[in-house]
Amino acid sequence: MSCICPLSWYYFLNKGLAMSHTLTLLLDKPVLIAAIFIMGIGGTFQYGFNISVMTSPSIFIKELVNATCIQRYGKSLELWEVNLIWSIVVSIFSIGGLLGSLCAGRLASAYGRKKCLQLNNLIAIVAAVMMMLSKTAMSFEMIMVARLLYGINAGVGLTVHTTYMVECCPKRLRGMVGVSVATFVSIGKLFGQLLGISELLGTEKLWPWLLGSCGVAALLQLATLPLLPESPRYLLLDQGDRQGCEKAIRKLWGNKDHSVEVDEMLGEHASMKGVRNHTVLQLIMDRSVRWQLLTVLVTFSTLQWCGINAVYLYSFEVFQTAGIPTYQLRHAALGTGLCELSTSLACFMLVESSGRRLLLYRGYFCMTVTLGLLTLTLYLQTVVSWMPYCSMVLIFIFIFFFCSGPAGVTAPLPGEIFNQSFRSASFTIAFTLNWLGLFLLGLLFPLIVENLDYFCFLIFLVFCFLTGLFVWYNVPETKNRTIMEITAEYVKMHPTKESSDREMTMPKSSDINACAATKL
Repeated sequence: MSCICPLSWYYFLNKGLAMSHTLTLLLDKPVLIAAIFIMGIGGTFQYGFNISVMTSPSIFIKELVNATCIQRYGKSLELWEVNLIWSIVVSIFSIGGLLGSLCAGRLASAYGRKKCLQLNNLIAIVAAVMMMLSKTAMSFEMIMVARLLYGINAGVGLTVHTTYMVECCPKRLRGMVGVSVATFVSIGKLFGQLLGISELLGTEKLWPWLLGSCGVAALLQLATLPLLPESPRYLLLDQGDRQGCEKAIRKLWGNKDHSVEVDEMLGEHASMKGVRNHTVLQLIMDRSVRWQLLTVLVTFSTLQWCGINAVYLYSFEVFQTAGIPTYQLRHAALGTGLCELSTSLACFMLVESSGRRLLLYRGYFCMTVTLGLLTLTLYLQTVVSWMPYCSMVLIFIFIFFFCSGPAGVTAPLPGEIFNQSFRSASFTIAFTLNWLGLFLLGLLFPLIVENLDYFCFLIFLVFCFLTGLFVWYNVPETKNRTIMEITAEYVKMHPTKESSDREMTMPKSSDINACAATKL
């Protein structure tokens, strides 16, 4: 026992020192910090905000739908008709997101990351104006169109924001900066919940302003984007502009010597000589990156089917059973949003010392156990008086494990495991899966709940467990490794003739004086 304690202290001391060193590296790069906030506010913030913001004004929008039909046709709609229109209003956001994701990679490659986001913000501003005018115009169709435009904006923003941040940070900060993508999703969800309470914009008079507030975030990003350089990797690997790349790196990372990072990019550039950006079909057909593609397919599919949305849905029922009054459920839901945000911030601090692979499989295995216990406590909540309190605790524990692992690590993963020629196509596939999952979940989840009730968590339990196993056996660690080293690790774990041939023709890091990656 006397030996274990010093070892434990030594372990946590090393973790603390590593985290402190990584944080110091980030604080030395003020423009990179500014890029995190500028990209986030008009990127994944919009995605998170639009997911959570529709809960509060739902009753007012349904009233508008009915009032519009009475005014136009002199007929009051039946309840099922109102609910059908409402479901279209909610789900059309996912359709827009899917359209945005499908075209985001091509637009980002053709026009650059910055210009693509500038055009994207104009879409959000148009949608915000339509939302604010919808009640005055007595037109629920304007809300539908605006939700579709918001979806396109979120689909493009989710893809390009992630791509830009992965390409703009040094490998020692890649995990921390990648987690910031998920952190802004959490911030967006929290703002949607917060602004939607009745004391702020969640009222019959102000709800159009609530739905139009996305325009403010778009205006902020549009005004501040000119302060940032274009992605260094895009400039070098897509445009062949080494001078522009070095200038962008100096602006983002400071005026220190960054020759090692530039050499690593040049090594990747040399391996891509004469290779154009691959299309989605070419990526799917290329056998040499089959396991990288499988990694994206599995992790991004499970991101929506891990049960996080089901947990949020049942949180209202659990809180109510635990004795929280109905009129305070919105305020109680803020607790889940704060839990998600605080955990995401903790993951932001710890990801560089823990490693991505560990956070992924540990998160999914712990979520598996938590879902099993949550199913049991929900089954027993009418039998044992104090069981709803256990369910409340398990809800927060589940959110903690989700946000401390899969939520933060998954989004930037395609940018870490694919080289530049595959990167746009991989992000397109990844976020297309995300939007398809969100749409199908919205379509099928009510039916699943109606038939299985809280036993629906067992379906999500299976997804979490199988994904944890897949990551454990098939995904290498990416922390502090270059793309060539990660590719070589995939080849080592899953050797194929095509990937072995490609590995033999790739230039080695030593040939371009790049330093080998080291572990913290």
